[in-house]
Amino acid sequence: MLADLNLTISAGERLAVIGPSGAGKTSLLRLLSAAILPTRGQVTALSVPTAGLSARELLALKRQIGVLHQSDNLVRELRVVHNVLMGRLGSWSLARAAFSLLVPREIERARAALEQVELEPRLWDYPGALSGGEQQRVALARLLVQDPRAILADEPASALDPRLARDIAARLSRLASEGSRTLVVSLHALELIEGHFDSVLALQGGRALWRGSPSQLTPQLLRDLYGNQASQWSTASAERGPGSAGSKGRSPT
Repeated sequence: MLADLNLTISAGERLAVIGPSGAGKTSLLRLLSAAILPTRGQVTALSVPTAGLSARELLALKRQIGVLHQSDNLVRELRVVHNVLMGRLGSWSLARAAFSLLVPREIERARAALEQVELEPRLWDYPGALSGGEQQRVALARLLVQDPRAILADEPASALDPRLARDIAARLSRLASEGSRTLVVSLHALELIEGHFDSVLALQGGRALWRGSPSQLTPQLLRDLYGNQASQWSTASAERGPGSAGSKGRSPT
């Protein structure tokens, strides 16, 4: 649960949200995506207050917000091409969406998106034939097809090994930068912040503990944020901090 949070995210900003489990990171993303509505106060997403919208207005807002979850949320029974084209569902009629299950529509759009994430040869494969990193890249291709104004990602690399996690973080950051899209990502792996985000928001107990640039993220702040868990960082990493070049420390998860 979030409380007394006053937050403004600029258009095109790449914001990393950090904090211990239960800090409110997922709740924040759900509020920003209009998946839930505030019980008090107001949430404005893409200049639109989320409360009081009609079903049509809410759908129009959600069409402009791309969401990437901890798991890729691919439909295992459908081929990669179908999963990518699910990014178009908000723009298609029900009849067009149903027909596309039989004969995929806009195949070249899906192919181009997969090419951008280096998966074009897997167009007709099923998700089960892909690695975890490849499945998340299919989810990124789905975002490309959706072409949202903002992207919200809830610990998108938590199930991946460090190398693949860095790859997904870099691709998300590049996807946001190249399209001038706003990016908000919740992270446990703090080493993914470096080079990919403009700013960091630290949440603790549903409240904002701190906000600043990655270079300002200090060992003392991490101790204040994570308590004893911050000791899981190596001494060298703690001395440099996750915003410093060459930091290899582990996340205090």
